Amino acid sequence: MASPAQETAERVLRVAIARGDMPPGYRLVEAELVSRTGVSRGAVRLAIDALIVEGLVERIPNRGARVRVVSTDEAVAITEVRLPLEALLARKAAERITDAEADRLRAHLETMTAAVDSGDVRTYSELIQQLYGMVGAAARHPIAADLVSRLQAQLVRHQFRLSLRPGRPRVSLAGFTELVDAVTARDPARAEAAATTHLRGVIAALSEPNPEPGGPA
Repeated sequence: MASPAQETAERVLRVAIARGDMPPGYRLVEAELVSRTGVSRGAVRLAIDALIVEGLVERIPNRGARVRVVSTDEAVAITEVRLPLEALLARKAAERITDAEADRLRAHLETMTAAVDSGDVRTYSELIQQLYGMVGAAARHPIAADLVSRLQAQLVRHQFRLSLRPGRPRVSLAGFTELVDAVTARDPARAEAAATTHLRGVIAALSEPNPEPGGPA
């Protein structure tokens, strides 16, 4: 189990990668990361190892670790693999969600809506990650949830870039609203359809030419 220091380092690195502060190809220098994260060199090394396993970072022989480049084509392929798994988790969540989990999911959706209304793209992108985790937890299907988590980790930068596109947060929020409504209504078929429709929309958006400079390559 990861120590609090390692978890802190992982969280800081994930956010920096997602926001583009550490762009693809960025070299991860331990001394710099110790200063950035405020944890020990050992915790930084363990965090880097964990992100390598997740596919966010790669280690180049004789050159050290760097942020892995995930092309748009690869992001589309990863999302295509995620789609049936996310649909399964949505269905299972609708079947197994507790009243307390349903309340938390609705409250989380309200927070996401507030972030979109205020134009807080960074917070919204982070809330999306949390929503996926909440649905996965409610599904009580650890194998599918673990696979989705590993795949999703590789897409954080692309997800953030999508959120920067004009109008995209409002579109994705509508999809998440339908998903949350279906899961909390305990309607498995509707939840599965909502997850499928949402991810098909993500694939379509990823496949579109990116109008923003510095966007997905």
